[in-house]
This record gives sequence, C-alpha cells and structure tokens, in this order.
Amino acid sequence: MASEFTGLSPLDYSIWSILEEKACSKPHPNLESLKKALKKAWKEINLETPIKAVDDFPKRLEACIAVNGGYFE
Repeated sequence: MASEFTGLSPLDYSIWSILEEKACSKPHPNLESLKKALKKAWKEINLETPIKAVDDFPKRLEACIAVNGGYFE
C-alpha cells in the first residue's frame, strides 16, 4: 500500500517509503510484529540513502516553489 503523499521532508519522501516497502510487504498479526519489522528494515537502510535524501532536499524545495506549493514528484 504505497502512500500517495509526496512531502518535502526527506523522511516523508524517501525513508518512509523504504520502510513501508520492507516492513509492510506482509500483514502483521499485531503491533509488536510491525514494530519489529520496522526496526529490522531501519537497520537495513544503508547510510548513503538518508544522505542522498538530505542532499536532494534543496531541489525539492525549488520544485515546490516552482509549482506554488502544488503537487510535484
């Protein structure tokens, strides 16, 4: 279930989608199972991923300004 939201925060547009893909690929029977899967997925993210997301942040801000705060990818 991919999110339709594309936010400005690197956590919103980059990291959460990775966590969702890895941790939510199967249903969880309870909250503890989901938490465990999210923690495991977080540990699997390599350092370059959040660094790249943060480095791309100024471009995302420019894109947001270009569409007057409207939708962009």
